[in-house]
Amino acid sequence: MTTLTESPHTQHTNLDRYDTLALVQAFVDDQALAARAVQQAAVALAAAVDAAAARLQAGGRLIYVGAGTSGRLGVLDGVELRPTFSWPTERAVGLLAGGLPAMFVAVEGAEDDLAQGRNDVMAVNPGIHDVVIGITASGTTPYVLGALQAAKSSGALTIGVANNPGAAVTELAELGIVLDTGPEVISGSTRLKAGTAQKIALNTLSSALMVRLNKVYGNLMVDLQATNAKLIRRAEALTLRATGAPVAQVKDALQACGQRVKVAIVMLKAQVTVEEAEHRLERAQGRVEDAVR
Repeated sequence: MTTLTESPHTQHTNLDRYDTLALVQAFVDDQALAARAVQQAAVALAAAVDAAAARLQAGGRLIYVGAGTSGRLGVLDGVELRPTFSWPTERAVGLLAGGLPAMFVAVEGAEDDLAQGRNDVMAVNPGIHDVVIGITASGTTPYVLGALQAAKSSGALTIGVANNPGAAVTELAELGIVLDTGPEVISGSTRLKAGTAQKIALNTLSSALMVRLNKVYGNLMVDLQATNAKLIRRAEALTLRATGAPVAQVKDALQACGQRVKVAIVMLKAQVTVEEAEHRLERAQGRVEDAVR
């Protein structure tokens, strides 16, 4: 049975004859449909955020599982959570069919191994507070299905992301997210708008979770890891914007607290020491608005 993502695109049957501008426009216009597919999945995404937030608040992990492009996008989403939100590396686990080498070179056949998907998930010892996200354009990738089966048996929350309605992965998971992107400009090349929709959906899911977990103050990224000169400048700009304090005071506060924007904001707005700011944030579960009261 041919899935929508594998079906030929009826509007671009002469793609190889297009002039360069028409060729580029065809790809760009089709990619725009990815965002629309994610918009249509907003209710399902919101349900996933609410369900996952409770698990993560209790100490759980985000565990991404996929093959090929889908798996790489999962790894990418997890890797970016530490510098952006100070999310612990050990709480963002990426499982990719074929292992680490598959990040750089396609490992043929790895996605067809249902047992390996199951084994890879069990190797990270999923528990009831963990959230396992299975990502597959077709929705039928055996590696991902095996992983979700194992995750469900462990009591973890399972989320299935696919680009075809009625896909096995969205039916198997506790929560299914369908990103109905339809046929690709190049038939079957789901690294195109199917992959783009997955990137948007994962970005939305994890970013919304970080907001729910008090990693954002207003709409400011106040839990970043200031690990280089660029990010130190960003930390200063964020603290300045959040507090309105003089630049010199902002720099002094950040230096005193190890460039932690949240702590510096509480120090400056509540006029307290580093230690008191830390205590306030701990009592407020990291919510800056409550910590400065």
